[in-house]
Amino acid sequence: MFENFDWMEAIRRSPVMLVILGCSVVTLGYAIERLRYYWSRRGDVDRQLDMAADKARSGQVKEAAWACSVLKHPAGPVAASVLQSANLAPEAQEEKLQIALSEQRLLLERNLGVLGTMGNTAPLIGLLGTVWGIMRAFHDMARTGSAGPSVVAAGVAEALFTTAAGLMVAVPAVMLYNHFIRQMSVMLTVAENRARGLRLSLSGAADDSERGSRRSA
Repeated sequence: MFENFDWMEAIRRSPVMLVILGCSVVTLGYAIERLRYYWSRRGDVDRQLDMAADKARSGQVKEAAWACSVLKHPAGPVAASVLQSANLAPEAQEEKLQIALSEQRLLLERNLGVLGTMGNTAPLIGLLGTVWGIMRAFHDMARTGSAGPSVVAAGVAEALFTTAAGLMVAVPAVMLYNHFIRQMSVMLTVAENRARGLRLSLSGAADDSERGSRRSA
């Protein structure tokens, strides 16, 4: 279908195509950056947090907090914040937990707005190029006085090229954006659940220790 289509001439004649080309480069760059970042934030959360919880219950709270802080998964820094605030009041512990979750959310959300913007605006930019191309095609037909079907079809096909290009940029951008949002939601949910479980485990261990000391007294 496109074997006789002059791609370079279409890009040269339509300045909108240069904008779409720039959008594609930006989308590709930020998509690669986010893919690498999310891949680096993976880790064996259950095993390392269970080891940290065992250390915390045995009284090695600082060692447990350090073991959690080096974990790449968001659950690690959030659990470290819980351990560091273990001696505070419950309200202060909850506040520290929410702050840690917000910090991890900011890191995971970084640059996702660019992908969302590209997914929403690229089709509109392509539509603008189509309108521009159709207006130019009709102007050329009026100037030359030729309005045959082949001339009209060629002008419309060239104009629709920008819409197709915009959709080619938007569809992967939207898919990647939704994928990253889903990954972020899962990571933060795991981080919150494991942190709250760790806090309950520590409070239970503290209650058992206090009851044991009362019995010995």
